[in-house]
Amino acid sequence: MSRVVAENLSPTPARDRVLFFDRREGVEMPGVGAPASPTLGHLLKVVGDMRKEVTGDETPVHQVLEMRENGMEPRSLPFVLSFNNLTYSVKVRRKMTWSSLIQGRNANAAAAADPAAGEAFFTRTKVLLNDISGEARDGEIMAVMGASGSGKSTLIDALANRMAKESLQGTVTLNGEQLESSLLKVISAYVMQDDLLFPMLTVEETLMFAAEFRLPRTLSKSKKKMRVQALIDQLGIRNAAKTVIGDEGHRGVSGGERRRVSIGTDIIHDPILLFLDEPTSGLDSTSAYMVVKVLQRIAQSGSIVIMSIHQPSYRILGLLDRMIFLSRGHTVYSGSPSNLPLFFSDFGHPIPENENRTEFALDLIRELEGSSGGTKSLVEFNKTWQTKRSGIPNSETTIMSTHGLSLKEAISASISKGKLVSGATNDATSTSLVPTFANPLWIELAVLSKRSFTNSRRMPELFGVRLGAVLVTGFILATVFWNLDNSPKGVQERLGFFAFAMSTTFYTCADALPVFLQERYIFMRETAYNAYRRPSYVLSHSIVALPSLLFLSLAFSATTFWAVGLDGGSSGFFFYFLIIFASFWAGSSFVTFLSGVVPHVMLGYTIVVAILAYFLLFSGFFINRDRIPAYWIWFHYISLVKYPYEAVLQNEFQDPTKCFVRGIQIFDNTPLAAVPFALKEKLLSSLSSSLGMKITSTTCVTTGSDILQQEGITDLSKWNCLWITVAWGFFFRILFYFSLLLGSKNKRR
Repeated sequence: MSRVVAENLSPTPARDRVLFFDRREGVEMPGVGAPASPTLGHLLKVVGDMRKEVTGDETPVHQVLEMRENGMEPRSLPFVLSFNNLTYSVKVRRKMTWSSLIQGRNANAAAAADPAAGEAFFTRTKVLLNDISGEARDGEIMAVMGASGSGKSTLIDALANRMAKESLQGTVTLNGEQLESSLLKVISAYVMQDDLLFPMLTVEETLMFAAEFRLPRTLSKSKKKMRVQALIDQLGIRNAAKTVIGDEGHRGVSGGERRRVSIGTDIIHDPILLFLDEPTSGLDSTSAYMVVKVLQRIAQSGSIVIMSIHQPSYRILGLLDRMIFLSRGHTVYSGSPSNLPLFFSDFGHPIPENENRTEFALDLIRELEGSSGGTKSLVEFNKTWQTKRSGIPNSETTIMSTHGLSLKEAISASISKGKLVSGATNDATSTSLVPTFANPLWIELAVLSKRSFTNSRRMPELFGVRLGAVLVTGFILATVFWNLDNSPKGVQERLGFFAFAMSTTFYTCADALPVFLQERYIFMRETAYNAYRRPSYVLSHSIVALPSLLFLSLAFSATTFWAVGLDGGSSGFFFYFLIIFASFWAGSSFVTFLSGVVPHVMLGYTIVVAILAYFLLFSGFFINRDRIPAYWIWFHYISLVKYPYEAVLQNEFQDPTKCFVRGIQIFDNTPLAAVPFALKEKLLSSLSSSLGMKITSTTCVTTGSDILQQEGITDLSKWNCLWITVAWGFFFRILFYFSLLLGSKNKRR
């Protein structure tokens, strides 16, 4: 790489200059004068201006900012994450057998006198972590290893503050200071074991959206693109940058590339702490090695990397700096991989010369776990061995004691070096060094909406199926109820059409159920570390749904209104369209709320179908309001189908001059409907003389107002029904927000 030198714009003392240092070649590049603690924005601006001035190109180069003081070498900026005496246990219900059930009767009697004794009988305490201690430093990778069920993921969760405070005993400190939850969320990142990504976004788009969330709006679009391009090179996925992520139905990137993209989305803001839960799980040896190689580069950039790993290969072992072996929640080894042979040799089980160290260690641990004494001897030996080793002078400890910084100073210095690029500042207190969220709500809303639209646009088959279902339903209704007349039978057919049409709008919304269920864990991962606010997601989710609902409403309304022969002309059609749209909105909101409460698709469909059936039952079509038993009348008023059903009836029968039953038509829908016409006229004449009023075959007996009266639709106007339906939609969106607030927490109890 050629050396780039920019002329100083003003005389600046050498000690105040910002120097750019390329790690790959060790080439020093003096820059223009800059503030003592530049943010990433200053850094990227200087880099871009320098390159553009010299080469005419603003293409980014992956560089790290170093500070010089008084012409001396860069001061070490160490971070040390220490954890001491971590203990975590859970209560597990005992398995019930016939003998335990018989004993349980005695336990119930004992529980009446001593509740603690009764609880101890039915539950047992399982210790997942038992007095775990250690430390991790920036620039290093610490691996947590052990067999399945040893407590690897539990320890990672404990360090990443993914456990309730009251459940975890012990301390976790950064540079000797207790970490606040709000600060940890901003300076750290957690990469889950599963790759949670949108399938139809490309690698570059996925990282760009992550940059939009985590990098501040004070950075220009071009600077964010520069950060993304640098990260793509750092992750080694340049060849896959334009490839979609893919899923079961769409071919995309490989498993190793997908894993590196998952890591990239969480480190876009260059966090100080990076936690990973088995990042090599499911990958072949080459892909696994490349992933850990990327993690090594991330650590060397000044981050603390802590990961769990099941069984690393020989090459991966060479990339690790520290390791902790766990066995059923106990530490059986803690230290450098290079000390493993000495440790097991002192334990009396030397590692054969040509055998993988970690495989030997894991095999020995499994063998001890199966023995009568378990791994107790190895746990006790580790404590003794570590105590002996602590007496040996440690150069790292000496460095920390002489050059160590407080947490506030270390974070501030790291910000000056370009870390924590999500809008960090050099403020007075550590909690205000970095903002809680990188962007305001409206920016988050715009980015979330753009991402959802982009992902949905590339899967048109989903909307196509939904539109097809609505059009087919509308076509069937239009042909079955073709051009209804104004006879008494026509009235009954209209009532049936409206009831089925309104309930159909709600049932067709059930396909919105899997949308959030598929995004749930992406949402949980992103909000756990403050990528965006929950209200932003709820608002975006609502906005993205509206265009498709609008189009579906128009398609269904246009297909059925004139074909069925509904009344009202253009104004009637407009209101009919509005109430259909409001019904889709309320139904979509209701299903969205359920998706936030119910974790499984099939269970969700069962609940949706059942509740919508109850809504239809109590809507007023099958049984009038005044005939519903008093103890069920409350369900009538919370029925989502009630209000649009009453609204379309009023829209159809609101004309007081329109007649639906004339003269002899009063005998329709009765046993007298089959008698000859002449006999009906005689019966009508006799009825007229008995009532003392003249009723001919053309006399209007029932108007639209009479029909509404008969159906018990007298409380609300059609516009009030419309507003209530819309309000139901907003109500369920608010409930959806609270379901996210309460039900999407990433902490163990």
